[in-house]
Amino acid sequence: MIAIIFILIAIILIFIVVYRNSSGKNIYSHFTESLGPAYDKIAPYTYKEIKKKIKSLGQNYKFKDYLMQIFIFGGIAAGMGYLYFYNFIVSIIYAVVAIAFIPYLEYLRCKRLYSEFVFEQIQTYTTNIILDFQTSQSFVKSLEGVYESGVLDDPIKADVKVMIDMAYKNGTINQSLEYFQNKYDYYMVKNMHQLFLQITNEGAKDSAESLENMSLDIDMLVEAVYRDRIDRSNFHKKFIRFGIMLYGMIGLIQLLLGDTYSQLLDMWYLKLLIHLLVIMNSYFLLSGEKYYNENVGAE
Repeated sequence: MIAIIFILIAIILIFIVVYRNSSGKNIYSHFTESLGPAYDKIAPYTYKEIKKKIKSLGQNYKFKDYLMQIFIFGGIAAGMGYLYFYNFIVSIIYAVVAIAFIPYLEYLRCKRLYSEFVFEQIQTYTTNIILDFQTSQSFVKSLEGVYESGVLDDPIKADVKVMIDMAYKNGTINQSLEYFQNKYDYYMVKNMHQLFLQITNEGAKDSAESLENMSLDIDMLVEAVYRDRIDRSNFHKKFIRFGIMLYGMIGLIQLLLGDTYSQLLDMWYLKLLIHLLVIMNSYFLLSGEKYYNENVGAE
C-alpha cells in the first residue's frame, strides 16, 4: 500500500514538472518570443510610482478586495492543509503562507497594468505625432501639438515636455529622440524616430507615403498586441484552473485509500512527500503568474 502511495505521488510530481516545462512555460514563452520584448521596460519608475499611477487610473485594489483575497487564499490553504494532514497547526501555517503571497501577486498585477498603460500611451504618442506632422511638417511642432492636445498622461506627457525643451535648447532633435528612446525602448518608437530623423536631416520632399506606411505598421503591431493579450488571458484562466485541480490529487489518493490514508500519515516521509507536492504545485502556479504578468509580449 505504501508503495502505491509513493508511486501516485511521484507520478503527480513528475506530471507537474513536465507540464510546467512543456505546456505552461512554453506557451507563455511562445507569445513573448513571437511578439518580441516585454512591456516592462520602464526601469526609471519605482514600484511606489507605479502603484500611484494604478491608483489614479482607478485600478487599485480596495480594502474589501484585499479582505476577500485574504479569506479566499487563507480559507483554501487552511482547508487544504487540514484535508491533507488532519492537523490544525499545519492548516494555520498553510493559511499564513498563502496570505503572505498576496502582496507579491498584487505587485505582479500592478506591473502588468502599468506596462499595458505605458504601451497604450506609446501607441497614442506615435500615432498622434504622425498625424500632426502631416500638418505642421515639423517634429518639434508635432511634439508641442500632441503635448497641448491633452491626449497624453504622465509619465509620457512629462517626458514629451522634456523632449520639447531639449530640442529648443540644443537646436536639434537628436538628443530629444535619444532621451525618449532610452526610457521607452519600443520598436514603434525607434522606427518612427528614425523616420523623422531621416526626414529632418535629409529634407525629404514627399514624406506622406512613408508616414502612411509607418502608421499602418503601428496599427498592425497594436492589433497583434491586443490579440496576444486576449489569448494570454484565456490561457491564464485555464492555467489557474488546472493548477487548482492539481491540489485535488491528494483527495483522489484519499478516496482510493479510505481510512488507511490517516494511518499512513504517521510516517514522516509520507508527510514530507505531500508537503513537497504542495510546494511544487504552488511554485508551478506562481511561475505561471509571473510569466503572465511580467513577460507580456508588447512588440
